[in-house]
Amino acid sequence: MSQYGYPAVPPPKPPASGGDIAISIVLLVLTALFLAVSAFIGLFSLAFLDSCPPASCSVEGAVTAVMFGVGAALAVGLVGLIITVVRLVQRKRGWPFAGATLALCAIAVVLGGVGYVIAVGG
Repeated sequence: MSQYGYPAVPPPKPPASGGDIAISIVLLVLTALFLAVSAFIGLFSLAFLDSCPPASCSVEGAVTAVMFGVGAALAVGLVGLIITVVRLVQRKRGWPFAGATLALCAIAVVLGGVGYVIAVGG
């Protein structure tokens, strides 16, 4: 309270960091491009399973692995995008969250790829 009985004026928010915003946007765009390329490659890897020998290959396992890997990466990407944007709006550092989003998406896609290779007996 000020001397006149009114509430004190809150301190101004710190200015937004242009570098942080730029790095966050670049990382999130790279994440989106990575997810698009991964989904495209996953679709094509499933499209050519017709020559898969039934004795050593599981088409259902391959489909599950690709869909799980790409689906998990999309979910992580969406959550990371939301968290990064919220942090930037609050004028807090967002680039670590954008970078973690890209890294976690890559891990999900790689794990899906490993599952695919195991399912097709490669």
